[in-house]
Amino acid sequence: MEGININKIPRFKNPYLIVAWPGMGEVAFKAAKYLVEHLKCVEFAQIPSEEFFYLSGSNVDSGILSVPNLPTGKFYYWKNNQAKPGNKAQVNDLIIFISEAQPDLAKAEGYCSRIIKLAERCKVKTVIGFAAMPQPIDHTHDCSVYFAATSPQLLANLKKYDINLFNEGQISGMNGLFIGLAKSQGIQGFCLLGQIPLYTIQIENPKASLAVLETLCKILQINIDLSTLAAQAQAIEEDINRFLDYLKIGSQTSGPIGEDDVEKIKKALGQLTHLPISVKERIEKLFSLAKRDIAKAAELKDELDKWNVYKEYEDRFLDLFKKDKGKGN
Repeated sequence: MEGININKIPRFKNPYLIVAWPGMGEVAFKAAKYLVEHLKCVEFAQIPSEEFFYLSGSNVDSGILSVPNLPTGKFYYWKNNQAKPGNKAQVNDLIIFISEAQPDLAKAEGYCSRIIKLAERCKVKTVIGFAAMPQPIDHTHDCSVYFAATSPQLLANLKKYDINLFNEGQISGMNGLFIGLAKSQGIQGFCLLGQIPLYTIQIENPKASLAVLETLCKILQINIDLSTLAAQAQAIEEDINRFLDYLKIGSQTSGPIGEDDVEKIKKALGQLTHLPISVKERIEKLFSLAKRDIAKAAELKDELDKWNVYKEYEDRFLDLFKKDKGKGN
């Protein structure tokens, strides 16, 4: 197939295609890698990197410079043999595509078209993506999973798994874009989004990957040992707790900091990151509504407080309550 190096395409039974790229919290990338490793998936195809990636620096190891390899994008498969005798449920094999990096978005459509062509050749009818959903939550909270799908029928089918509907917003980057492009080519799909705290989006988040895979297993009716991922999630949480404990203890020169200071640090870390586009759009929408109906200001204030950005918008918020010039009291 043009643009893809294929070893051999096996015969698939009603295959799903799972796709993943690195992103916030490495939620998608880690979830897909875990599937490949623990299902013992077999590599069968690869997209050449030269057209979509370029070198931007050198690696240094023990002081020695070397040119790195370009990121790879590989296809793996898993033959589903978990169906029990007499079980009439449809068996679905898995094709998993994992890229080590996101390509330049200017080349994203060409990149995705190659994946879609292989999916069509393998008679894939459904694609599945993973993503992170940054929220103003604490790292110790349980991780909720949200979903969005390409059709009302698929939405209805997924609601029975008791997961949260991602009702409005945007899933940015390749982990969101690919599902939309696949839909435009007639392939349905859905995305599972795992919650991560705003102040940890630069930290690997196996807890969110775990929650996403637990949900995936229910939907696809497959069994995977997730204990290793659960242990990693616990270890990361303990690392963050130790870091926060260290901040509380402080040093002999600066002294300890209190719980309020730790919360301020969390909020500050969250504000150093960019708010999701969907949140910014909702805030702007609420500002517009509040200009026409000041009763909406309370809902706007709640949203600003929820994301810890009231100070950033304070002047605009207070302007909503100012009388128009030229009008009497």
